[in-house]
Amino acid sequence: MIVIGRKDVARHLDPAACIGLMRDAMIALSTGNSRQLLRQIVDLEGGNAFGVMPGALDGATFGAKLVSVYPARAALGEQTHQGIIVLHDPASGTPVALVHAGEVTAIRTAAASAAATDALARPDARRLAILGYGEQAWHHAAALPHVRALSHIAVWGRSRAKAEAFAARIRADLGIAATAVETAGGAVADADIICTATAAADPILFSADVPDGAHINLVGSSRAGPAEVDGALVARGRLFADHRAGALAQGAEILRALQAGLIDESHVLGEIGEVMAGTLPGRIAAADVTLYKSLGSIVQDLAAGWHLYRLARERGFGTDAAFD
Repeated sequence: MIVIGRKDVARHLDPAACIGLMRDAMIALSTGNSRQLLRQIVDLEGGNAFGVMPGALDGATFGAKLVSVYPARAALGEQTHQGIIVLHDPASGTPVALVHAGEVTAIRTAAASAAATDALARPDARRLAILGYGEQAWHHAAALPHVRALSHIAVWGRSRAKAEAFAARIRADLGIAATAVETAGGAVADADIICTATAAADPILFSADVPDGAHINLVGSSRAGPAEVDGALVARGRLFADHRAGALAQGAEILRALQAGLIDESHVLGEIGEVMAGTLPGRIAAADVTLYKSLGSIVQDLAAGWHLYRLARERGFGTDAAFD
C-alpha cells in the first residue's frame, strides 16, 4: 500500500487535468457507472463534524473518505477538512492507497465547479465574483480560468483587509485583474460567474443582487443547516446538483426553499453529469440564471485518488507501507 501525503497531492494533482477527471466522474455517477451512498455525518462538539463517504468508481476502484470538518481552523490558516481517502484494488479487494483527503477535497471541489461552469455558464462569461477568501475560494480562483477567459475577479468577505489581500494574491499569482468589494451585492452586480465559498450560516447572497445570465456555484455549505443564498434565488434559477439524492437530503439552500414552499423537488432539474453527458438541457437562454449545488461526491475523491495512485506508481512518489 502507498501513502500519498499533502505535498504530493498538491504537486501532482494538476487542476486542469482534475477538471477532466471530475467531468468523467460526474458523467459516470449520472449514467450508473459508479455508485455511492449518502454521506453519513456525525456532529461533534463546537460545530465540528465527522463524515464517512463510501462509493465505487466502476472499472477503477472503490473505497471511502473519512474526513473531519473543523471550520475554526480556517481562521488559523489551516485546512478545515482533514482525513484520508482509502482506495481498494477492484480485482483483489486489497487496500492499495491512503491519500490526503484535505488536499484532494480542496482541489477536486474547485475542479468540479469549473467543470460545471463550463457546462452551464455563458460562453462569453468573463467576470467572476468570489464570495469568501479561504482555501476553497483560492482554488476556485485558480480553477475557473481553465474554462473561461476571465478578465476580472471581484472578491468579497467579512474582513475587508483579508479580501484586499486575497485580491492582491490573485493579481500577483494568477495575473488576473482583481478587486475587493465592500458588499456581496456589489461584488456580483456585473458578474457572469459567481462562486459562494463562505462559512455563512445564513444567506449572504440574494436574488435581487444577481444579474440575469449569471451562473452560480454554491460551494460553501456542504450539509443541511447553513445556507449561503436566499430561497428566491434558488427558486429563480435552473438548478442542478452534483448528486440529486444528496442535494435533496443535505443541500441546505434547497431544503430551506422546499420548507418555505418556494419550490418542490422537481425544481432540482437533475445532476450536472446529465448535462455533461448531453442527456439533460443545461442553460437554455442567455438570460437564464443557472445554479450548481456542490455537496461533494465520493466518486470525485475516488477519481482524483486513483489518478494520483497511478501517477505515484509511474513517477515514484509517495511512501510505501506494509499492510500485512
